[in-house]
Amino acid sequence: MENIEQLKQTTLKQIDEASDVKSLEDIKVSVMGKKGALTEEMKKLALLSVEEKKQMGQMLNVIKSEIEKALETKKQELFAKELNEKLAKETIDVTLPIREENIGRIHPVSKIYEEVVAIFGEMGFEVADGPDIEDQFHNFNALNTPANHPARQMQDTFYITNPESDNFDDSYVVRTQTSAVQIRTMEKKQPPIRIIAPGRTYRSDYDATHTPMFHQVEGLVIDKKTSFANLKGCLYDFVKTFFEVDELPVRYRPSYFPFTEPSAEMDIGCKKSKTELKIGAGDDWLEILGCGMVHPNVLKACGIDPEEYQGFAFGLGLDRLAMLKYGIPDLRTFFESDVRWLKHYGFMPLDESSMTGGLSNNGGLVR
Repeated sequence: MENIEQLKQTTLKQIDEASDVKSLEDIKVSVMGKKGALTEEMKKLALLSVEEKKQMGQMLNVIKSEIEKALETKKQELFAKELNEKLAKETIDVTLPIREENIGRIHPVSKIYEEVVAIFGEMGFEVADGPDIEDQFHNFNALNTPANHPARQMQDTFYITNPESDNFDDSYVVRTQTSAVQIRTMEKKQPPIRIIAPGRTYRSDYDATHTPMFHQVEGLVIDKKTSFANLKGCLYDFVKTFFEVDELPVRYRPSYFPFTEPSAEMDIGCKKSKTELKIGAGDDWLEILGCGMVHPNVLKACGIDPEEYQGFAFGLGLDRLAMLKYGIPDLRTFFESDVRWLKHYGFMPLDESSMTGGLSNNGGLVR
């Protein structure tokens, strides 16, 4: 018994003095391994009488438990020590200057998103969001889009089968426009309403200026005295601020959208040549967005009285805005994950857009 007690004391001392996890494992093997000292003592139990075996067995089990507990405690202590040493070596001195070449670039679409939110946020608009997978009511029906409208054809829209219904009218769609967010907002919130709804949208199209997935921002204002003049003033302030042009000619052409009446398309002045497109005063025009006064049927579908309230809506593509503002010729390159392209067209991560600090801050644009 004295030998066993001495073994326990020696082992506990070795565990306490262990300097790393490997040394701890070596101690464990030397004591409790197949040929370990404590294992050998347990093998001797077979040579003892029943009474001696019972007494000695209890003692060995107690010693074994004490050693296992000491091993686990020391192991956790060593792990914590190693982790702290590792963290101490990996600390970052935040006072050091930024190493610009190693921190990557912000995608132009993310930058445009920041700019648009900054401008409309200054005008008092809130940012609203909604699901990418929509039912046909929110994506089409509530927007006064008839069943035979071309936008609802399968060559233009991605449909998803509803597992609970065989009726095609119950199918879901991958939203074709963020106008569905406007509907959801009007269902949940009473006027006055002033929101923008930026987000991903999806249509079956693919060429230099169209992709199956792209980004839109739509705006909605609902109040008792909202007019087309308010719409024109809002959009003029936006395009002038966004393109950072003091004098920007604009015009409105009559158009048709199922969800607005009257409807219009907004053009901005520009100067075109074979190699350049310059936004501002010039002899040419460029269509930039669609807009109009919210159709009374849309208000009714959302539970808003069109006799008491009216409003305007508009929509434009974030990707196209990026192409125009930063001279990017092909929309498809936005989604090809080419690091070289991003390094060329991207922005520095700390180049934040704001109305006070500047929007594009062209010093951050890599060229």
